[in-house]
Amino acid sequence: MNKIAPSKKQMQFLDWEFGAFFHFGIRTFYPGHRDWDGIEMPAEAFCPDEFDCRQWVKTVKEVGAKYAVMTTKHHDGFALWPSAYTAYSVAASPWRGGKGDVVKEFTEACRAENIACGLYYSPAQWGATAVRFENETEYDDYFIHQISELLTNYGKIDYLWFDGCGSGDHEYDQKRIIGVIRTLQPDITIFGMWDPDTMWVGNEDGYAPIANTGLIHTKVLGEEKDGYFPYECDCRLRGHWFCDRDVDTLKSVEELVGMYEYSVGRGANLLLNIGPDERGLLPEPDIARLREWRAELDRRYGSPLPFGEMKREDNRYSISYTDEQLDEIWGDTDRIPLASSVILREDISEGVAVRRFRLYAHIPSRHPISDRMICVWQGETIGHKCIIRFPAMRTPKLTLEILESDGDYQIDEFKAYS
Repeated sequence: MNKIAPSKKQMQFLDWEFGAFFHFGIRTFYPGHRDWDGIEMPAEAFCPDEFDCRQWVKTVKEVGAKYAVMTTKHHDGFALWPSAYTAYSVAASPWRGGKGDVVKEFTEACRAENIACGLYYSPAQWGATAVRFENETEYDDYFIHQISELLTNYGKIDYLWFDGCGSGDHEYDQKRIIGVIRTLQPDITIFGMWDPDTMWVGNEDGYAPIANTGLIHTKVLGEEKDGYFPYECDCRLRGHWFCDRDVDTLKSVEELVGMYEYSVGRGANLLLNIGPDERGLLPEPDIARLREWRAELDRRYGSPLPFGEMKREDNRYSISYTDEQLDEIWGDTDRIPLASSVILREDISEGVAVRRFRLYAHIPSRHPISDRMICVWQGETIGHKCIIRFPAMRTPKLTLEILESDGDYQIDEFKAYS
């Protein structure tokens, strides 16, 4: 399959890199509940007495999120806005006297903090409160009515996140539904279903494959198609999607860093879920862990080593210390800073080109720089962003060798870190 250029929307999506997922709803007020377990959850329990979406969005922006996605309706069918098409919504709850609208406050918070706004919607629903229909057309009408409310009443929506879980028994009129969505919000980016701009990576653990060309053969509106689709890696900060009094399952900083390096660092996006609690706030332990994680990322990747400008010669790129720098630090080779990681970025405006490469570290045995070097990494794709970690070593020069590519390529970033 030849390389395929990403769309403008897909390039923008990849530039977001990291987003926050907020699972919040009626489920938040029924700890211990699991999807499809048959336990009813009356709307009367929904009453977040300290609700503050701005706290959610400010917090995730502080730790680097460029976009946020919130569950507007999960599989239980409870709508976080006063939908005219169901009695099972915030309008049936005591919160804000039945006049509240979580979606409105969330979209306003995203715009106030200048981060991209995403809405999650699950077409499936179950239980006694689920809307019943005689046929599939009526179900599609219901789906379209609710999506139309979300895409009409809250201004520009940047991202629509469809969850296909539990929808297998219904044959949706995909072209009709997508036609309405694209008409109401022509610039919207769609995740996952039917006419996707972005694609699920295939797990919910935050990990992308090492080879990530973005080229996927899939069905688009029922027709087989080869296309470019950036991966998104959705995953959880705790053991459950909704806040479930499971603070003991908070992931460690070390694990979160690994998830970042295996998602963003492999040319995909990371969508990390944080579940607001019954107060309507992000829990303090979760906030503390996010800040610790951000501090560790900044420690590792905040300040590149002071190598000179990247140079290219044929299929090799290199960064090295200048003679002046080496004259300053070389009383002995032990004064050369340790390097332990590299960030690469490829120009993918025409598609991902690099298919195989090697990274070499030069041995600091002489001054001027020796041509003797060892291979510290063998990789496949580079793509939007590639993070490489290797055992720390002192090196005055790093060389990237492109071994195989699909046509022309251009490396836009080559930086080393300690």
